[in-house]
Amino acid sequence: MKDSRKLTQRGIYEGTWQSFSDMALLMLAIFIFLFALILITTRLSEQYEIPELREKIKELSAQLKESQDQNERITAELGDMAKMSTEAQIERVLSSAGLADGQGRKDFEIFIHDLKKLPGNDIHLMVDATGSMHGLSAFLIPILRVIVIRSGKDMSALSWYANDQSETYKGPMGQVFDLLTQRAPFTGEDETIGDAFLKAAKKAAKPGAYLLIGDEPSTDRILYREIPSPVFTLPIGHDPDLLYDFQRTADETGGKMLRIEFR
Repeated sequence: MKDSRKLTQRGIYEGTWQSFSDMALLMLAIFIFLFALILITTRLSEQYEIPELREKIKELSAQLKESQDQNERITAELGDMAKMSTEAQIERVLSSAGLADGQGRKDFEIFIHDLKKLPGNDIHLMVDATGSMHGLSAFLIPILRVIVIRSGKDMSALSWYANDQSETYKGPMGQVFDLLTQRAPFTGEDETIGDAFLKAAKKAAKPGAYLLIGDEPSTDRILYREIPSPVFTLPIGHDPDLLYDFQRTADETGGKMLRIEFR
C-alpha cells in the first residue's frame, strides 16, 4: 500500500512538473515569437517611416531656410529704403508691386481714395500669414506700410492669422511691421479668420475699422456679430470663393471690399 501510495504521489508530482514544464516551453515559444514580431515590425518601420521622416525634415528645413533668406532680403531692403525720402520709398515700393504707373497706379489711387473714407481715425490690419502668402510677403509688408501712410489713418494694431494661431502687435508702425516680418510664420494652409477676429478683439481696443488682407477664404466660421468694427477687405487674387467670402465679410460688418491688382 505504501509503495502504491508513493507511486501515486510520484506520478502526481511528475505529472504536475510535466505540466509546468510544458507551460514554460509554451511561454518561451510565445516570447520568442513576440520578440521576432517586434524585430520585424521595427525593421519595417525603419525601412518605410524613417526615410519618410527624414524627407519631411529636409523639406521643412528648406522652407525655413527660404523664409529666413526672404526675411533677410526684406530687412536689407527696408534698411536701404530708410535712407530715402518718404516719397522715394513709396515710389520704389509701388514699382516693385507693379503699381507705379498706368492702370496699376490708377487702381492704387482709387484704393487709397476708398481707404480714406474708412470710419474713425485708426485701422487694425488683419494679415493672412499662411503658406499661400509666402511668395507675396516680400512686397506685401512694404506695400502695407505705404497703404497705412497714404490712408492718413493711424495703425492701432496688426494681427496675423494661420492655422488657429494669431498674434496681435501694437506700437510704432516700424516696430509692428518688424515683428510681422520676424514672427509671422507664412506657413500652413488653414486661414482661420474667424478665430483671429475673436482673439484680436480681446487683445486690442475697438478700431475705426479693420482691413482684412488675404488670398484664400476663411476655413473656419466667422462670427460677424462679434466683430466690433466694420471690416474692409482686400482680396489678393481672383478666386471666386475668396471674393465671395471677403465680400460677405464686408457686407455683414458694414464695410466694403476694396481691390488692387498687383502685377
